[in-house]
Amino acid sequence: MPSKRIPNAIRLEFSPGALVHSNLSGAAFSGDWLWVVGDEACTIDRLHRIDPVASELLRFGEGRSFPLADLLDLPGAADEEADLEGMAVADGYLWIVGSHGLKRKNAKDDRDDAGNARRLAKVTLDRNRRLLARLPIERDAEGVPGLVRKAADGRRAARLKGDADANLLTRALADDPHLGPYMAIPGKDNGFDIEGLAIDGSRLLLGLRGPVLRGWSAVLEIAIEATDGPLRLAPLDEDGTLVRKHFLQLEGLGIRDLHFCGDDLYILAGPTMVLDGDIHVFRWADARPGLTANRERVRFHSGLETVVSLPHGRGNNRAEALCALPPALTPHTLGWLVLYDAPGPDRKDGEYTVFGDLLHKG
Repeated sequence: MPSKRIPNAIRLEFSPGALVHSNLSGAAFSGDWLWVVGDEACTIDRLHRIDPVASELLRFGEGRSFPLADLLDLPGAADEEADLEGMAVADGYLWIVGSHGLKRKNAKDDRDDAGNARRLAKVTLDRNRRLLARLPIERDAEGVPGLVRKAADGRRAARLKGDADANLLTRALADDPHLGPYMAIPGKDNGFDIEGLAIDGSRLLLGLRGPVLRGWSAVLEIAIEATDGPLRLAPLDEDGTLVRKHFLQLEGLGIRDLHFCGDDLYILAGPTMVLDGDIHVFRWADARPGLTANRERVRFHSGLETVVSLPHGRGNNRAEALCALPPALTPHTLGWLVLYDAPGPDRKDGEYTVFGDLLHKG
């Protein structure tokens, strides 16, 4: 398991005009290729491993952006942000998930009190935020992976059935006794906010930044059924259960990312609200077989191991993405990539180059 951190060990060079470099929120690998998303765009960026130029251990560049509007029929406008927060690669697809949450306008220094009061009272839903989708990864003649609407072998891009206001997941949670009351609260106010995604076959785990209920963080377990049309929720058992809830004791922190490694689930966790605070990686040991054997709709899990603590700045350098590096890329035993939202000056080299950390087994 990762236990030591090498700061600024991974260099990411984005193309001029890229929208995700300052708000990275998700990452996944296809061999030498790194997929990343940000929470203020409606695109997926792809970077390729290239030779290091300085003291970093790994360097990725040659960036290309894939607009989601080219791949999916979106519920909102092509340039409306999707607040993408989690991603994973499985069975030839790149999976992505948006926050699904509402947002509240913030006060501004150039507005008077009355204007700021109106802004702070305004709650909206960006129509692309309620997005859970899978996108075919297809390699060209030179082996370069790209994202396509339809692959040559028949695989198609698809999103969970829904519209600009709701999808099958939010409808399934509308009357939930734990989460239903938080669906109308903005994510940054401890409202409903998805920020992590992990995949185990047809099972998807969605980590919630919020709400955190009396210190308990939530992971949602769902199953996906693929049809010729939109994705649908599949029953998890013979009783027709569509969503299972797992409450985790993470020291009051909300979930920022999820990643399976073997049978264990690693959880990146940080503050739920907009503030600077502790950021830890936890290990849920033997999560995979435990999930397979479980038939309960609600489970509580305590005693999770804290693997490593990560630094944060004041208003910057907030860890948002965690994933294991492919073995061929790992310069150390069991290497993990950590990427940061709002990178500070210590994590930048010019306008479009940022640095992530490497975790490795100590």
